[in-house]
Amino acid sequence: HPRETITWVAANVFCESRAARLPTEAEWEFAARGPDGWIYPWGNTFVADNVVYGGNASMQTADVGSRPGGASWVGALDMSGNVWEWVADWYDAEHYKTLPNGVVNPTGPTSGKYHVLRGGSWWEETSQGLRATVRDWNPPDYGSDFRGFRCARSADESAATTAP
Repeated sequence: HPRETITWVAANVFCESRAARLPTEAEWEFAARGPDGWIYPWGNTFVADNVVYGGNASMQTADVGSRPGGASWVGALDMSGNVWEWVADWYDAEHYKTLPNGVVNPTGPTSGKYHVLRGGSWWEETSQGLRATVRDWNPPDYGSDFRGFRCARSADESAATTAP
């Protein structure tokens, strides 16, 4: 099962303790939507069997990877459903609406009151809350049983830590 009921602060510390970090919001979204900008990690049509959500989860998380059909274009599992995932960025409602075309991996605001969560969770009842573009936000010291995280490394960092 995914790690849940974790605050942004604790998730950030966990990733750092493993020489990793929380992904940026843009990294998370690109891993979920791919270069074609899919609506869901697996494509543009909702498939209930690809996701752990309110329609099939019995109001709880499931084993990580239990829905392999929901893998994203890079093979990332559970990017839609199971738990909302903390990302590194601070929340700003207008940030994604005002980016100029061609911006790659934009960073969010340098400070704020809330951090962003992505991906939806077992708590979502409809496919709308599970789209790869949906954003949520909470204070960094807030955790709940449908909030979790994943760690990331840049390609350069990964190569450096796995080289012989």
